[in-house]
Amino acid sequence: MSTAVSDALLDETRRTEAVSALTQVIDAEVADKSGLGGAAVKAGYAAAKKLGGDFVPSATDRLLPQFAAALDPLWATKGDTPFAAHLESRSEQAADALLAVTDAKADATSHTAAKKVYGALRGKAKEQVVAALPRLGATVERLVQG
Repeated sequence: MSTAVSDALLDETRRTEAVSALTQVIDAEVADKSGLGGAAVKAGYAAAKKLGGDFVPSATDRLLPQFAAALDPLWATKGDTPFAAHLESRSEQAADALLAVTDAKADATSHTAAKKVYGALRGKAKEQVVAALPRLGATVERLVQG
């Protein structure tokens, strides 16, 4: 049986690497955005980064247990399929599972600036998450198989 995403990413010997790699995924996805929608994403991301120099890695670390748990059922059903391809084939399910994590965090936060930035970007978030699934899946698979 393969290692669960949560077991691998939350292991104390790998967590720092996981947070760094996932932050790089976020940075790369934002950098790849173009057009008017891309400009909005980039502006929102820049605003989030202004909340604190380590806001994105810190938020990634805080949310890692929930994100990993959201990916566990998808990992468990991937079989021999590369995780990136598996996530793409179940893009609606994967995006909904990941967005449920951020939605819950946004609802619970008392950080009004972060809530405002998230609210401004949430309308197009599913489309952005679906676009990020191949890069996310490849990164997660590399981290799990470590």
